[in-house]
Amino acid sequence: MEIMKGFVTIPTFNMEKKWAFPLIISSLICVFLLVTSFNVGLLSSLHTIHSIFSIFPLRSANQTNPVFIESKFSSAPPPPAGHSIPRLAYLVTGSKGDLDRLWRTLRALYHPLNQYVVHLDLESPAAERLELANRVENDSIFVKLGNVHIITKANMVTYRGPTMVANTLHACAVLLKKSKEWDWFINLSASDYPLVTQDDILYTFSSLPKNLNFIEHTSRLGWKEGQRAKPLIIDPGLYMSTKTDVLWVTQRREVPTAFKLFTGSAWMGLSRAFVEYCVWGWDNLPRTLLMYYTNFISSPEGYFQTVICNVPEFATTAVNHDLHYIAWDVPPKQHPHTLTINDMGKMTGSNVPFARKFKRDDAVLDKIDNELLGRKNGSFTPGGWCSGNPLCSDVGDSTRLKPGPGARKLAKLMDRIVRSSKFTQNQCK
Repeated sequence: MEIMKGFVTIPTFNMEKKWAFPLIISSLICVFLLVTSFNVGLLSSLHTIHSIFSIFPLRSANQTNPVFIESKFSSAPPPPAGHSIPRLAYLVTGSKGDLDRLWRTLRALYHPLNQYVVHLDLESPAAERLELANRVENDSIFVKLGNVHIITKANMVTYRGPTMVANTLHACAVLLKKSKEWDWFINLSASDYPLVTQDDILYTFSSLPKNLNFIEHTSRLGWKEGQRAKPLIIDPGLYMSTKTDVLWVTQRREVPTAFKLFTGSAWMGLSRAFVEYCVWGWDNLPRTLLMYYTNFISSPEGYFQTVICNVPEFATTAVNHDLHYIAWDVPPKQHPHTLTINDMGKMTGSNVPFARKFKRDDAVLDKIDNELLGRKNGSFTPGGWCSGNPLCSDVGDSTRLKPGPGARKLAKLMDRIVRSSKFTQNQCK
């Protein structure tokens, strides 16, 4: 038995010693190769790694299903119903003697979803500017919503000078600081007036791409090349505290070759993206053109047009229309024709949201209030947001829109200038 035991036991021990060492070496080599494969990218796919280790049941006791970030996104609630309604940001400007008609225009334009900047320039008496501030601060709706802002440190604005462009950019910067939710910037003066309700405008614009820029423009300078592009002027509003006309310089300059000049209307509806581009200036072009137009006569009619049409990113968003009805005398004079009741038919037939220019408290404004806006007794223009007694003395649901006949007119306008072949045919040419 011992011989047998020795025969069985001793050789077995020797055999284990023979194959144990190679087994250990092989295991180390396998581990080395596996680690190397991770380092050199042989197992580059997470799916492959998962398949390798899936044979090991490593799930914890309290884990039932894997959690991925994508599942959190897919289960997020949809945006609120009113989110698709655009917001507008208005600049309403005036000068000496414009307090009352600026106030009238502001109330006719008001909607709780919008933002407003109002400005009486430095030529206005301090008493008028103070009265404007008092009216805003004492209006319960304005105080409640806080969406009407006054430029308290008034700017000097010279007609036809670059100070008007500077004032517009100032208002844009204020609006960008005050709110992150508006979609279009619209500049108006105290002599402008709406022809449709804000519910009509918001309803119509809710179906439009928010990158559109409503800006009348053309590169056909014609007589403007010799009378505006080549002369040099100095705007005293840049350094004087009293308003005077621009100063002319005898030296003339050639038309630029680094960029192409465009001209058009000083009244615009600009997208937020384009406004940010002009204000923040991550590209140097807006600043370069601002310096160029400092010595350009009637720069408000060329600065924004030249910027947008020299940037391919924005040139394709330009709608060749200023959203205004403006009547010019024949031959055209320095200022447009002052609108009266006799122009009512042409104004309403134009399907545009705004018209200019009007005299203060002219009878045609009362007619617009009664027949187009439904505005009475100096109150706000009625809309779906209006609540309280009397109507519009309180704010109800600000996202509730009640579009009227004006919305149908605006739809016809958009069909003509946006939803037609004219949109691309008239861009930056």
